[in-house]
Amino acid sequence: MTQIVIYGKPTCPHTKRALEAYPQAEFVDVLVSDDNMNKMLALSDGRRRIPVIVDGDAISLGFNGGS
Repeated sequence: MTQIVIYGKPTCPHTKRALEAYPQAEFVDVLVSDDNMNKMLALSDGRRRIPVIVDGDAISLGFNGGS
């Protein structure tokens, strides 16, 4: 099984919902370090939209609860 990684902020309601939907995911707080933020921006083509969900080769931006 592929490891799911979620980049976001702990105070973001969309990030919170994504973490609830993917309890096995690794969470990366983009506020903790510039490195975390830069990784998230590289994955999102520079867009500052969270959460960024990485599931293998698939990357999705945002979370509406239905994915």
